[in-house]
Parts: sequence; structure tokens; C-alpha cells
Amino acid sequence: MSTRAPLLVIAAGGTGGHMFPAQALAETMLARGWRVKLSTDARGARYAGGFPDRVAVEQVSSASFARGGTLAKLAVPFRILGGIFGSIGRMLTDRPSVVVGFGGYPSIPALSAALVTGRPRMIHEQNGVLGRVNKRFATRVQALACGTWPTTPMPEGAHPVHVGNPVRSAVLDRAGAGYIAPGDYPMSLLVIGGSQGAKALSDHVPAAIAALPEHLRSHLSVSHQARDEDAEAVAAFYADHGIRAEVKPFFADVPRRIAEAQLVISRSGASSVADISVIGRPSILIPFPHATDDHQTANARGLVDAGAAILIPESRLSPQVLAEQIASVLDNPDGAMQMARAALGQGKPDAAATLADLVEDLAATKAP
Repeated sequence: MSTRAPLLVIAAGGTGGHMFPAQALAETMLARGWRVKLSTDARGARYAGGFPDRVAVEQVSSASFARGGTLAKLAVPFRILGGIFGSIGRMLTDRPSVVVGFGGYPSIPALSAALVTGRPRMIHEQNGVLGRVNKRFATRVQALACGTWPTTPMPEGAHPVHVGNPVRSAVLDRAGAGYIAPGDYPMSLLVIGGSQGAKALSDHVPAAIAALPEHLRSHLSVSHQARDEDAEAVAAFYADHGIRAEVKPFFADVPRRIAEAQLVISRSGASSVADISVIGRPSILIPFPHATDDHQTANARGLVDAGAAILIPESRLSPQVLAEQIASVLDNPDGAMQMARAALGQGKPDAAATLADLVEDLAATKAP
């Protein structure tokens, strides 16, 4: 690709929640003829495997006050400053047309460098609660795109616009896939816990499925994403109770499994909620209670209010409660079909294109 093509720098933190929508925007901008660079730290680079090969990954120095001991916390400002100076140097050498931050501490260097060098800049907030880093930049960017609506709290002077959460091409390929309502035939149930807090699902979901009535349990096949340290025990429990199950720490084909599922049990991370909505599936959502400012509960609000999902706070989670809710969906084909349609109504499959339009509009203006 010609170096004369406009350059987009995407700055994103080291979790799938930040990286999946960043990847979706990268795919869209490459298709529009842009060059794309990803600015992230070493942890974030581990999540960059799904990005197209044409995306150059630039590792920057950054850090969070939330991790490490006293010495590590004292070093945080110096590491961030190092990352900022490195990003300024790169931007002076290869000037980006736009810089977009997706949150997380690794996005600080590139957004700060864009501010210093006067490059057009934008942030995208995935969650229903504005993240700490995005809150600091909310009034220092020309555009603030929100994945979940409403997003709170919004600083005075910020001008948010609701675009939805961009989903990867693998999800878009299954957008609105036909739903087969539960019935007296083989059914699929998907359990996805995300990278944080999946232990609670591993502790309760297998026992809940074992407690289901025989006419439901005998037809179920389960795909259960469990942490490495839990996977063996989870798999053994399913086997001991005669439940067909595939248990892995990570499924590379989650979009396919969502599309094939009669029901999804999931944490309510922004990307998971977006995937479930765009494909259109009934879900039971169990927010991670330790998420910053309880943002996963805010993320679930749209699907729950629309009648597309059942919300169970982890404080109320038990095999009995979960079994009752699973049965309420799988024993009610018409209700399950209605939930699937409601989920689809909450989806924004055009979010990546809308965000890309904002990028191109911003590129056509001059940053103040």
C-alpha cells in the first residue's frame, strides 16, 4: 500500500473488550484504502493476533496504577511519559490523519501525542459507564463515540454520539443468522465468561445444567469457555453427569457458536453484548460484579429492557436459580424466538461503518 494513503492510528488497551472493536474499525478502514497502525503495550499486543496482517503494531510504554506494588506504582508516570515521547516522535515522522483511542491505559501515549502534535483525535467508549482514561480525554477530542447508550457520567463540554460497538467481520458474517427455537431435538448452549471472573460461571453453570429436567438436559450440547485452572474440573463434572460438553479456555470461533446456540450464558462485557445483539440470540447475562463502576450491569441494560436477556446478579447466582432461568427459555420456544428477535433489534451491525465515517469526517477537518 502506498505510503501516501491516509494513516489511522488506533490506540487500545490490553483486553478483548477494547481490542475487538478496535480490530473491527481497522478492518473497515483498510477496506477503505487507509493505512492503519495499532498503538498498544506489551499486554495489548498479545490480543492483536486477530488484526489483519497489514496493521502495523507499535508497542508503547504505559502502565496502570491498578496493578503492581508500591515501586511499580511510583514508576507509572515515568513509563507513561516515555510512551508519550515515543509516540510524539513517531507521529512527527509519519503524521496520522486521525488518532482513535478505545480506552485503557495503553491508549494514553498516542492520544496525548495527538493532543501535543495537534492531530485530529477521537475516542470510542464501549461500556455504559465512561472509562477512567476516556473520561480524562472526553473534552480534549473532537469526537466521542459511544457503544452503549446512554453512557454515563458524561463530563460537561463533551459531545457524545451513539454509534454502537463495532463487531469483527466474523460476527458480521453471521449478523441476523436464522434462529432455531428450542425444541425436542439437539440444542446448543454456549457459556462464555470473558477473561475476567469466569470462575463464577464455572462454579455454577455445570451444576445448573445437571439440575435441568431430563427432557431438556438429554438434548443439550454445551460449549463452555473456562479458565485453564478450572477447565479440567468443569469437563469432568459434565462427563460424570452424562452431559455432552466441549470445555476450552478459549474458543476461536465464538461467532459461529453464538449463531448455533439456542441460548447464550455470558458475562456482559461490551463486546459480548454486541456480538449477541448483532447475531440475535436469547441470553442470560451475569455481570462481573468487580468491573469498574459496575459497567457490565450498565452494558446489559439495553438487552434486558428489550426483553432479549435475563439478568442475574452474581450475588443471586446459584445452580437452582440459574437452572430455573435456563428452563424458562428452553421450555418456551415462542418466548425464545421473541427474545432472539428482540436481541436483533438492539444490534448495530453498521457500527464499524458509522465509526469509520466519523474518522473520515474528522480527517477532513483541522484539529484545533
